[in-house]
Amino acid sequence: MKKQMFALVSLLVAASMVLAGCGAPATPQVIEKTVEKTVVQTQIVEVTAVPQPVEGGEIAVIVKTGNSSFWQNVQTGAMDAQNELQAQTPKLTVTFLGAQSESDINEEINIVENAINRGVKAIVLAPSDVTALQKPVADAKAAGIPVIIIDSKLDGDPSQYVSFLATDNKAAGEACAKALIDALAAKDITEGKVQVMSYVAGVGSEIGRVGGFNDYITANSNFTLLETQYSNADMPTALNQTTNVLQANPDLVGIFGANEPTAIGMGKAIQQAGLSGELVAIGFDGNQVLADMVKDGTLNAIAVQSSYNMGYLGVKYAYDVAFAGKTIPDYVDTGFLMVTKDNIDSQDAKNVLY
Repeated sequence: MKKQMFALVSLLVAASMVLAGCGAPATPQVIEKTVEKTVVQTQIVEVTAVPQPVEGGEIAVIVKTGNSSFWQNVQTGAMDAQNELQAQTPKLTVTFLGAQSESDINEEINIVENAINRGVKAIVLAPSDVTALQKPVADAKAAGIPVIIIDSKLDGDPSQYVSFLATDNKAAGEACAKALIDALAAKDITEGKVQVMSYVAGVGSEIGRVGGFNDYITANSNFTLLETQYSNADMPTALNQTTNVLQANPDLVGIFGANEPTAIGMGKAIQQAGLSGELVAIGFDGNQVLADMVKDGTLNAIAVQSSYNMGYLGVKYAYDVAFAGKTIPDYVDTGFLMVTKDNIDSQDAKNVLY
């Protein structure tokens, strides 16, 4: 009987141990859930680590001076480009700055350096000097800031900037010379003195423009070029210089004013001397004052650049490089139009006059 009781107890103990072992799977299920949760958390961390796109930044448009209609038209183009681009980059800003005068090269250098120091995304620059602005442009590149050059090409290494947007100034100067020769030929004048009224010596646009004019006159006519006068792009200075030239050279047959303030001063001097329609005169650029001088016969023609395109395309290309990582052309010709009485009311002329 005792043996039977011992066996029964042993069986009960064994059964208890088996039953205790049957409850063990609950613990692995908890561990399995913990592992699942860890995996999900790891995946969330990976998703939030993806870089976000740049929301905005500044494109600085820096020109030779803000004190002329030409550069103000550049500003109009730049701001129109900003308004379009803000649809895709709402926090984009375009700033516009220029020196007090085109001859104040140091002021423009300081404006560029300040833009670099505040970490702009890109710079659109019209350099007032072909050599003095080389170092600031190189500094911008070293800081990782792409530079688009407009209007006047820099000397030196072109790899320091990403693109150059401008009128073909040599071709425009040649067109002005041809217009002067043709207008003189219409008066049966094939020889005599011709005066060039220029703006700032050494500026890239001036070198191409006046160089193209002078070379064409020399190669294609018998006219004598007098010593070039430089107004520093100041209208009153150009007026006084032209007045002196007219008084010293009563036999002058032709004259060329190579930029907006210079051409305006030249035209005013011609009007004051009573020589409108008698002296053949060609101007450059196309604000309302110069357009009126074409209409009243003071100027035979004006070569008008698309200054609006310089600002508009300059900002667009700067955005493509700095924000979209695109490759852009090394050179873009923004064009010009010879405006005369015959075409001044055409749509083509209205598109470039300002």
